[in-house]
Amino acid sequence: MTTANEVKELGIDAYLARQQDKSLLRMMTCGSVDDGKSTLIGRLLHDSHQIYEDQLAALHKDNEKVGNAGEDLDLALLVDGLQAEREQGITIDVAYRYFSTTKRKFIIADTPGHEQYTRNMVTGASTSDLAIILVDARYGVQIQTKRHSFICDSLGITQFVVAINKMDICDFDEAVFERIKAQYLKFAEQLNVTDIKFVPMSALKGDNVVTRSEHTPYYTDKPLLELLEDSPAAAANNDFEARFPVQYVVRPNLDFRGFQGTLTSGTLEAGQAVKVLPSGKQSTIKELVTFDGNLNKAEAGQAFTITLNDEVDISRGDVIVAADASAAATNQIQAKLVWMHEAPLVLGKSYNFKLGSKNTAAIVKKIDYTIDVNTLEHGSADSLQLNEIAVVTLELTESIVADSYRNNRDTGSFILIDRLSNLTVGAGMIEALLSEQTANQSQFSEFEVEFNSLVRKHFPHWQALDISKLK
Repeated sequence: MTTANEVKELGIDAYLARQQDKSLLRMMTCGSVDDGKSTLIGRLLHDSHQIYEDQLAALHKDNEKVGNAGEDLDLALLVDGLQAEREQGITIDVAYRYFSTTKRKFIIADTPGHEQYTRNMVTGASTSDLAIILVDARYGVQIQTKRHSFICDSLGITQFVVAINKMDICDFDEAVFERIKAQYLKFAEQLNVTDIKFVPMSALKGDNVVTRSEHTPYYTDKPLLELLEDSPAAAANNDFEARFPVQYVVRPNLDFRGFQGTLTSGTLEAGQAVKVLPSGKQSTIKELVTFDGNLNKAEAGQAFTITLNDEVDISRGDVIVAADASAAATNQIQAKLVWMHEAPLVLGKSYNFKLGSKNTAAIVKKIDYTIDVNTLEHGSADSLQLNEIAVVTLELTESIVADSYRNNRDTGSFILIDRLSNLTVGAGMIEALLSEQTANQSQFSEFEVEFNSLVRKHFPHWQALDISKLK
């Protein structure tokens, strides 16, 4: 049923109420370059009647100018909007599209397959519950297929749909489908993903995208859209301990001081004993304030303002947790790092470190091991190049409150930013928290000692000045 018919049949109020109650699935398309990711999204939108008449007319007009599908309608133009994308026939930036069916709502991210734009693919994967991994039936599993699968797995996506595309070029040969399926499953044995489905399809022609295809009698499962409708969405992370990163401190008047943010995991209740990290100061919750009124209990995913019964010094980047929580602050972490810049990683170089609302500086002390995306074997390196992945140890100038990425995405993921160019150069998923070092043991202090030694060598009459003794 189209949106217009549904509104006409139900009425606008009932239609909006139904939309509100539908579950939401966040998903993404990924895979090697030119495997048909944008065309697939266009086909989903087209065959599920999600395109307005003016959009369809504009699509036909654009297809005459820059279409790359021969006699067929180039549905990739629905999502590839940049001029460079249309000229080259590839996806460069991440494009998000929203659509819904009678069963549920979807937000789908179209991510680039080119190795140069792997960093953009990481952006799309970071918020997805399911990954549609496209494979060109002519070429099978490629390096980018493996790289994207590994990144999706590292980012905690547990549902994969492997869409073996362009089967029409291979005459929908069952042997081709089974060969690529076996090839991918052998690689996936080394991943943690728990749910993998395979669909033989043609995004260009529409086979097994929205409706079953008569060309694949050997395929007895559902078409892609029905698989997506039946896939479970990620549930709120209420089972893990409560984490409330403070995003903003509000003080509208002398009688109110609140701390705004989003509860990333667990639950919090009015009157509950809490502590603030990294300071460790304790208090109890006075109110959980929202625009629609106060809450007795808040769950993961809700945004609100906390007020406390005691005057506690809390700043942006601090984290409010339950008083008995096992969370701790540390300045050393072990993380899986995806390097996303042409300039290589430099050990010991200071980068800006951003985890949620917390900003500080960090250095990569060592590369524990690199990961070969083809075999997932471990190697050694003194640096990381563009798109390389490794497990590294980082040391921060300030203590942070963090969790392993598997337990909490929001408090377990971070980015590294170059301090001169302000460009994001790395994305990391925390694997473990390491014991905190004292200040005089850190490499930052070692740098200061070395600096003072060099200054004394070249300027023998220089004296260190302790500002704490100034009057």
